[in-house]
Amino acid sequence: MRVVIQRVSRASVEIKNEIKGSIKLGMLILVGIEEDDAKEDIDWLSGKISRLRIFADKNGVMNLPITEVGGDILLISQFTLHASTKKGNRPSYIKAAKPETAIPLYEEFKRSLEFNTGRHVQTGEFGAMMNVSLVNDGPVTIIIDSKKKE
Repeated sequence: MRVVIQRVSRASVEIKNEIKGSIKLGMLILVGIEEDDAKEDIDWLSGKISRLRIFADKNGVMNLPITEVGGDILLISQFTLHASTKKGNRPSYIKAAKPETAIPLYEEFKRSLEFNTGRHVQTGEFGAMMNVSLVNDGPVTIIIDSKKKE
């Protein structure tokens, strides 16, 4: 699993001109799922995200996790995070999981994030054409890949 985490002051996702999810202070998480991802990837990644110290403490230092600032999470599926651009100019998405694999893992990832953070996780809609809006706070953007733990 690969995620792009953006610390935001607000973010939302719109589908067919309707707001599906909206948050204030928190994290916008874009997640790409590979065919060989499994529960171990979910457990490791959701734990890592819940402990990630990217929010400012009283001294303005990035020292607090989302659990200590009462932040929200907006989770968006994004298969293009596994694009390969090694050959030619058209990206290949061969590593991205097919929906029958990705959807259950996406839903389990959402539940795991909720469990680890104690927060309700807002989402887009898997496979839908979505318009995502955000105000990146900082800017702070972190990329984590569960296959590159070391």
